[in-house]
Amino acid sequence: MSGKPKLYYFDGRGKMESIRWLLAAAGVEFEEEFLETREQYEKLLQGGSLLFQQVPMVEIDGMKMVQTRAILSYIAAKYNLYGKDLKERALIDMYVGGTDDLMGFIMMFPFLSAEDKEKQCAFIVQKATSRYFPVYEKVLKDHGQDFLVGNSFSWADVHLLEAILMVEEKKSDVLSAFPQLQAFKARISSIPTIKKFLEPGSQRKPVPDDKYVETVRRVLRMYYDLKAN
Repeated sequence: MSGKPKLYYFDGRGKMESIRWLLAAAGVEFEEEFLETREQYEKLLQGGSLLFQQVPMVEIDGMKMVQTRAILSYIAAKYNLYGKDLKERALIDMYVGGTDDLMGFIMMFPFLSAEDKEKQCAFIVQKATSRYFPVYEKVLKDHGQDFLVGNSFSWADVHLLEAILMVEEKKSDVLSAFPQLQAFKARISSIPTIKKFLEPGSQRKPVPDDKYVETVRRVLRMYYDLKAN
């Protein structure tokens, strides 16, 4: 077995994408095993690898980790992306939590009916521009530093850039009223490890398509329709 972390999930974004982002930001190479059949998923269940019977699951440092937030926290701490003290860690947790809320609205989008997608798209943009982006715009303006916390690159910066790009996929000019975030996006995107991850051919996943949705539904036996907010 190689020393690289191994990720078990679908060949698509979902909850694993933020883990891919954080590992890539840390410059860590990783392997992936994509779930394509119900049998693969049941094998993980029967083997006891999925503590709470769900993915994502990551093999790292001799552990089989589940629960997305726990995995991300571990990676952030291991690779010095989690602040220098408890106060900085608390700020990072707050900012990541807010960004998570916004990303949650986007994550469910591919599973909606065509009728609900238009409504959800407007909802996502409205929440981003009225509740979430103004917070980060003010943080960056008030402290005048390059990063969200402690003037050093952290998990919070990685998570926010991921969210910004996801919202821009719904509305390309969504940052037009946020000059600080425009500069932040350019700055973080130019960090070598991030720049590499944003290039074609990386392990970053594209916008979820119908094939991804069908695979997730089949493997997890999701036969219900989600509703927009």
